[in-house]
Amino acid sequence: MTKPALTFEIHPSSGVPIYRQLMDQVRLLVASGRLAPGDLVPSVRQLADDLEVNMMTVSKAYARLEADGVLERDRGVGMRVKAAASNGSVAQRQQELRPDADHLATRAWQLQLSNDQTLAVVKAALKKRSNIDG
Repeated sequence: MTKPALTFEIHPSSGVPIYRQLMDQVRLLVASGRLAPGDLVPSVRQLADDLEVNMMTVSKAYARLEADGVLERDRGVGMRVKAAASNGSVAQRQQELRPDADHLATRAWQLQLSNDQTLAVVKAALKKRSNIDG
């Protein structure tokens, strides 16, 4: 069985630099196990074309992930998840999600959404994601 295609999303108006968004998404994919040690990430050119961003932006993200020990360069093949990467415990993966949850909670408060209304948005996004991953 083949793995589902990786889906990256960028939000240019989020205030978070695009290279940082890409780095965070790769880290989350590794932490969740969707990217396992040895898995290839999309090429710089492919990802830049898919997201319609500058190739240097993707290259910067990959270079920093390589420097951080998340990715490694496989000459002639591409960038892959470094073998020493770990999926981490559920608690560690939840901790990876904490900054995003804090941001969401603040944004929901600013928009004066109730907890139930905010959770409805999250549940819809999770349902959409599960339909993408099949």
